[in-house]
Amino acid sequence: MSGDELVYGQHAVAGLLDVDPGRVREVWLQRGRENRLAERLQRRFSGGGVPVHLLPRARLDALLGDVRHQGVAVRVAPAPEVDLRAVIAGLRPDTTLVLLDGVQDPRNLGAVLRTADAAGAAAVIYPRSRGTGLTAAARKTASGAAERVPAIAVSNLSQAMGRLADAGVRLLGTAADAGLSLYDADLRGPLGLVLGAEDAGLRRLTRERCEQLVHLPMAGGVSSLNVAVAAGVCLYEVVRRRRAGAARE
Repeated sequence: MSGDELVYGQHAVAGLLDVDPGRVREVWLQRGRENRLAERLQRRFSGGGVPVHLLPRARLDALLGDVRHQGVAVRVAPAPEVDLRAVIAGLRPDTTLVLLDGVQDPRNLGAVLRTADAAGAAAVIYPRSRGTGLTAAARKTASGAAERVPAIAVSNLSQAMGRLADAGVRLLGTAADAGLSLYDADLRGPLGLVLGAEDAGLRRLTRERCEQLVHLPMAGGVSSLNVAVAAGVCLYEVVRRRRAGAARE
């Protein structure tokens, strides 16, 4: 079916079953690799309208290519698209968003989604034509978080940032040359954390759209962090600060 997507890996497939099993169109399982997830898939779909294929490891490897599928893969219908209007309509004082500018590695996108889910972020937003999209590799790295946190591809990140700012979202960009530390920044209210590509950082237009730029203090010899690691540091500083503020009220 045109437009269908591939999801593989134990956690990614289990997350899909927990959130939206109706999207499953076809199932592939490694023969001889019995586990709870395989049993769950067979109970739900065997005998119904969804084909369930039991294949030897070699055939599954040949079908899926050079990926760590962990003995399970499913073909799914595309998820209903969540757009920026829905995010803006759902803004709350404690909303946190993650915006990625040109991130190239799908595993980094997946890792950001996983951390965003753990930290309670409302969405991850990225440009459609610059950087990676929500590939099967990103979904696997996300370990099910891609089914819970909206990953929103926008045609123009700068314009999307303008719409968010107009809606009251404070956009905080990360940059090594920023004068203000993350730990001294104001993190109150609806917040958008803007992180750049793994090598180039934020583009000029993206920097200009940020209300403020912050840096992460670096005590060692390295000059920057992996974007997924930086996202985790920023997200959990927001969590820490907001919990501390709630405890004082």
